[in-house]
Amino acid sequence: MRALVVAKAPVPGRVKTRLGAVIGMEAAASVAAAALLDTLAACRDAFDEWHLALDGDLRGARSEDALRDQLTGWTIHSQRGDSLGERLARAHADAAGPGPTVQIGMDTPQVTAGDLRRVAAASKDGNAVLGPAADGGWWVLALRDPAAAKGLAGVQMSQSDTHRSTREALERAGLHVVPAPMLRDIDTVGDADAVVGSVVDGNFRRAWREASR
Repeated sequence: MRALVVAKAPVPGRVKTRLGAVIGMEAAASVAAAALLDTLAACRDAFDEWHLALDGDLRGARSEDALRDQLTGWTIHSQRGDSLGERLARAHADAAGPGPTVQIGMDTPQVTAGDLRRVAAASKDGNAVLGPAADGGWWVLALRDPAAAKGLAGVQMSQSDTHRSTREALERAGLHVVPAPMLRDIDTVGDADAVVGSVVDGNFRRAWREASR
């Protein structure tokens, strides 16, 4: 089983700009880096093979040294494609291998290794597993056949109906789509306040407490 994390390098002004408009771009990038660190740690605990599809460069990113340490043993791919859907489809192709690939972003630092292992287990018999996000998107996708991700290229991401459109694209590819529990992405101050209340420790909790003082 393998993890596929799709992320932007946490460089100020390139990540969490909606959050940055309120708390400042430097602080928002620090929060993004913390969320990514927690996600990488959960993936490392859950699986034995790890891939990162990265948009940007870690040079100059917040928490650069900590991220490089956490990424020891990971295979890092540059994201390829014009739209996010295209980049996701190509990331699945780059990470292809036997068994399920569990793809996750960097916006749900509350996810646990147990959550991810349950998603992988639900993909048995060739099922796709898709976890809705509270904003209408989705936070996790598990596939055993990377070719099934090709349909993502035609899905408009970051829309209120992205989860529905993604599910329909997977169903058109002949997959039975199993739901995972809903999680909340961190895009706004309200999101961060809600998510931090659900975690007892971790990089994100510490970074948000610092940023929201």
